[in-house]
Amino acid sequence: MTRAEQLRLRLLGFRPTDTLWGWLGPLFFAAVGGLMRFWSLGRPHQLVFDETYYVKQGVSMLDYGVEMRVPDSLKTPDALFTAGTPDVFGTEGDLVVHPPVGKWIIAIGEQLFGQTSSFGWRFSVCVLGTLSILMIGRAARRMFGSSLLGTIAAFLVAFEGHHFVQSRTGLLDLIVMFWALAAFCALLIDRDRSRVLLAERVAAMSPAQLARGTGPWLGARPWRWVAGVCLGLSTGTKWSGLFFLVAFGLMTVLWDVGARRAAGVRHWFWGAVLRDGMPAALVMCGTALVVYVASWTGWFVSSGGYDRQWAASHPDKGTWVPAALRSLWEYHQEVYRFHINLHDNHPYKTNPWSWVIQGRPTSFFYEGPKRGTDGCMVAQCSKAITSIGTVSVWWLGAAAIVVCLYWWLFRRDWRAGAILAGLAGGYLPWFGLEERTIYSFYTVAFEPWIIFGVVFVLGLVLGPRTASRRRREIGLYAVGAYCLLTLALFAYFWPIYTAQVIPQDQWSARMWFPSWI
Repeated sequence: MTRAEQLRLRLLGFRPTDTLWGWLGPLFFAAVGGLMRFWSLGRPHQLVFDETYYVKQGVSMLDYGVEMRVPDSLKTPDALFTAGTPDVFGTEGDLVVHPPVGKWIIAIGEQLFGQTSSFGWRFSVCVLGTLSILMIGRAARRMFGSSLLGTIAAFLVAFEGHHFVQSRTGLLDLIVMFWALAAFCALLIDRDRSRVLLAERVAAMSPAQLARGTGPWLGARPWRWVAGVCLGLSTGTKWSGLFFLVAFGLMTVLWDVGARRAAGVRHWFWGAVLRDGMPAALVMCGTALVVYVASWTGWFVSSGGYDRQWAASHPDKGTWVPAALRSLWEYHQEVYRFHINLHDNHPYKTNPWSWVIQGRPTSFFYEGPKRGTDGCMVAQCSKAITSIGTVSVWWLGAAAIVVCLYWWLFRRDWRAGAILAGLAGGYLPWFGLEERTIYSFYTVAFEPWIIFGVVFVLGLVLGPRTASRRRREIGLYAVGAYCLLTLALFAYFWPIYTAQVIPQDQWSARMWFPSWI
């Protein structure tokens, strides 16, 4: 084995070689999960929960290029919209509190299938939800070096109720998740490719060069540019995507610190900071900023967008900043003031401490048809869409956070650190906003890292490749039983994921805790 091959093995560890199975498993469950998600996607033909904002705003983007305000004089805009009159807008721009990317993505489905199609309202989000099943499976395979664990990851997300409901609803949070996940996948690829390159270049250096230098430069690293684009799109959907940029930026630089140290570079820390960290900050932050600003193009080219003409009515001759950017900055200040002062007493307002354990799932839709109405065959029925996570996934996920902390702090396992980075970007910031009106359905943004945490634990249950046959068999039985339980729970809650009309006592049987009602 050459020195370069030795270094590559040290830096990358075991890499699976069963390429075909590494694709077939995740692809199969992405197809199954996609079929379930697209089945009867247009039902109910009503604006569900916050679709009342984003679906209508998607139509406004198509028609006007910006979000226009629904006039107060229009008393039943949702009823008009769903009845086939999508143009419910006035002549003034609307102060909307989330950037444009998610609305443009929703608008793609509306453009393809028509503005009055409830299938079209949800199409784009459903596509992203389906693709994320494949991406999570492939990312897990790359992280854990196992096609089996990659397939299990895809299985778990395919049959996870929270992800399922969000994939079938025209909201923004799954879009935030998709672009953050895409950035994470890009950085995983960058990690592997940069380590291969580092092994080759370090092997070509003399011991004297390694002893006095910071190690080789690893080039432009295009996957970091891809990550920057994705993080710009995530932030351009909701500002919460910015936290992923911070978390993943630190994560990728820490990976470089560890790689240069393991490769034997003498000044490994400064090498990682100067040769890897500073370019990473410039590339990822700069690209994300450019993409974010570019996402406002519709607002820039409009004349009636909210605050678009603010600078014209507030001239400042002493500044070099273009009027359009001054107006955009004022707009952002207004949005920021809205976010920090949002303290509505909404019935589904929750504390982030309860999110992972499914303490207060969000009800997206509920109707109570009576006998003879909407197929109800008993005195009282329920027709609901409730974003309850599959508890076998989320409850084990809560334990997995503790396991990952242990393995990262005391075993220095980079996979545990990567999982925690995703949770730090998507979950941790909400603990500083506990007094604000926030909801448990935000958890879909960091759900991939809950899945990765569960798979990490299941990998420990399976045992290492070097374990005895008996040990591996016991592990397989345990993991198989867990997967069957997850499938059974998903099937049990299916009626309240898909607005099926069921007797009210059956709905009540699925409300396991008073806080779920």
